[in-house]
Amino acid sequence: MNDAGDPVSIADLLDERRHLLDLAHGMLGNRCKAEDAIAETYRRWYELSSAARARITTPRAWLEEVVGSICCPARPNAPDSMSTAVDIAGRTEPEHAEPADRALHSLRAMHSRPTTPQQRDAVVLTVRQACATEDAPLLASLLAPDAMAFYDGGGKVRAPTGPVRGNLEVARSLLTLVAPHPHITLHTHSVNGHTGIVVRYDHQVAAVISLDIAGHQAVQVWATLNPDKLRSWNLSRTELLGDG
Repeated sequence: MNDAGDPVSIADLLDERRHLLDLAHGMLGNRCKAEDAIAETYRRWYELSSAARARITTPRAWLEEVVGSICCPARPNAPDSMSTAVDIAGRTEPEHAEPADRALHSLRAMHSRPTTPQQRDAVVLTVRQACATEDAPLLASLLAPDAMAFYDGGGKVRAPTGPVRGNLEVARSLLTLVAPHPHITLHTHSVNGHTGIVVRYDHQVAAVISLDIAGHQAVQVWATLNPDKLRSWNLSRTELLGDG
């Protein structure tokens, strides 16, 4: 997975976050304080360099230990955190990975290979089908050889921290993200004015995926996993319209 870090399935990401919240809530007895503790836990995870994170063989156990040290300060830190916490050189904020380069890459490709709205929709629909059926060769064929994928976890879930590069790697990361699960469904939906893919876990929107298309292939994939950015997708109709 180049230098971006290994992907994790949406089902596992949500299960991990809920588990940590329950753990923090059990120790603090307050849901708001538990949310703050989880935010601090993931902040410490992203403070580590890619090399430091790679040395942590069981991320969930590491996160559990950090939650414990935050909620109960007298408790010792996780063993891995003691040896790697100071190793933060070269860290990359997941939501700000090379913004100028990635935008320029996408614009150049789209200008050189223009796409009609119908062609664009056809590519997105086939990407959704390939993800739903775990068809890796089909998915890779729908991605440009130099395609890149960006995963915005906002520091709130454990997502790849840098761009995933190359059609085979991007395909692998996407198929891992939306791995089959009884509660996971994929739908096409308007995303920022274009057809995109919405991933639901039961009735909750867990990810929104948009694609930059050039010709008949996607040159960039943008996956929003940040719970804060997905909040508007999960508002009920009553909340959207207001109480009045």
